[in-house]
Amino acid sequence: MSASSGKPAPTLTQEILSHLGLASKTAAWGTLGVLRTFLSFSVDKDVQRLLRAIAGQGEPRPSALGEPANGRRMRTPLREEQGLTASLPLTAPEGGLGRGFLEPALSASGSAKEVATEILATRAPARLQECLAVYKRDFQVEAEEDIKSETSGTLRDLLLALAKGGRESYSGVIDYNLAEQDAQALQQDQGPHSEGTWVRIFTQRNPEHLIRVFEQYHQGTGQGLEDAVRSRFHGDTQVALLSLASVVRNTPLYFAEKLHQALQEAEPNYQALTRILISRSETDLLSIRAEFKKKFGKSLYSSLQDAVKGDCRPALLALCRAEDM
Repeated sequence: MSASSGKPAPTLTQEILSHLGLASKTAAWGTLGVLRTFLSFSVDKDVQRLLRAIAGQGEPRPSALGEPANGRRMRTPLREEQGLTASLPLTAPEGGLGRGFLEPALSASGSAKEVATEILATRAPARLQECLAVYKRDFQVEAEEDIKSETSGTLRDLLLALAKGGRESYSGVIDYNLAEQDAQALQQDQGPHSEGTWVRIFTQRNPEHLIRVFEQYHQGTGQGLEDAVRSRFHGDTQVALLSLASVVRNTPLYFAEKLHQALQEAEPNYQALTRILISRSETDLLSIRAEFKKKFGKSLYSSLQDAVKGDCRPALLALCRAEDM
């Protein structure tokens, strides 16, 4: 009994749960995404609505584009409408969406390679395999072959390992002995041609295990894992490993920072905004919104309202869904 209030003291579990915010609670429809089942979903009716919107026959575009149904994206003949070009990814199935951003990321240079790392590292295994299958269908080549031809060295090995989708699933139990072994392996592999150990651990271990490895590494060396990456690697490889570390530590925060960065450019980076909002809308956009508000002191919805212009504005706002007070 609490001496001050006379009420039973909360259990440890109750105390922990009382501090958990929106970012760790699923919505009423069972996910941390903003999309939910639309019970009146009808392919034929929605196609007709989209066609009327394209033809300008009374159906407002924001209404037509802002209601994804059952997590399924509809494919209709939108490509001739220049005003809807920015909203085309909304009509792509998940695999096609990932493929649409992966191909230019592999063929470009510099920071675009980070997008390839993001796609390969953050898609659920089933979604990743769908993305790679659509890639092969559309380009008549395996994504792995393009990775081999467009990248080299450690970055190539890293992307190829991610594309295999061989990351271990979390069993609910952390193997502390293995975490210590992995941390020691990273400490010892400092010489030339030792990058394979970093690639193997970063791409095969589950996030919960890797967080423990990062802690063990810091305890053993006095150096943060990210600082070690900055001193050990350079260029695209360094960027890719730092991105992976950020994803491992806090995936929603990683995407919140990417969205903020896209909004801070002189002209908003619509490709980044579209890629992130659509790809995360069915998984953890509620968490991303919470992390965005927590770190930047302003809601994602308000930030989009202030920065985004044009026909894609109502579509992106509809995906974000609501203000966070």
